[in-house]
Amino acid sequence: MKVVLFGATGFSGKAILKEALLKQHQVTILVRNKSAINLDAENLTVVEGNVLDKNTVAEVLKNCDAVIQCLGVGGKGNGKPTTFISDATKIIVEEMEKQQIKRLIAMSNVGAGNSISFQPWFFTKIILPYFMKWLNVLIDDKNRMEPIIMNSELDWTIVRCPNIVDKPAKGTCNATLDGKGLKLSITLPDLSKFMVDQLKQTAFIKQAPSVSN
Repeated sequence: MKVVLFGATGFSGKAILKEALLKQHQVTILVRNKSAINLDAENLTVVEGNVLDKNTVAEVLKNCDAVIQCLGVGGKGNGKPTTFISDATKIIVEEMEKQQIKRLIAMSNVGAGNSISFQPWFFTKIILPYFMKWLNVLIDDKNRMEPIIMNSELDWTIVRCPNIVDKPAKGTCNATLDGKGLKLSITLPDLSKFMVDQLKQTAFIKQAPSVSN
């Protein structure tokens, strides 16, 4: 499958890229700086450019079959309000619709949309607004991003993630739509596998599962 991956230089993006290549997908990535990618693979195409430039995005998407969007702001960001991910997603969605590319898998956070109800009140009322303001800022932007995707004509899956830990795979991934069984974390390899597997799976089309180990 010909896949375009946005966010390939990030913490999760690097692992998702390796998983996609391992599964023999032909992957094109858009990066701000090619030097950030030290991976050399026959089925990898690296394009340098800005995801907020719709002409660049349109060019990168040509002839692709599906898109994975795992954009971030660089770790925890700077704590200031941002619209980067939602702005980029709007461009990606619009260009996908123009080119009639249907399949989109996008990364979000547990706490965005209705998944905020999966969290204990102490976390949502005390921890998040007062002690994890950086995460609150990111969730705010994911709350702008998600409706852009959900209101599109695409066959989308939004994957809501808890804390992503850089540990060996556990080989399990619980995906829930109602929060039942949701844990506090997921390993990076298990998340990457779930994201890439969605390229060929249909169970969560037009759904927003929250995932964890």
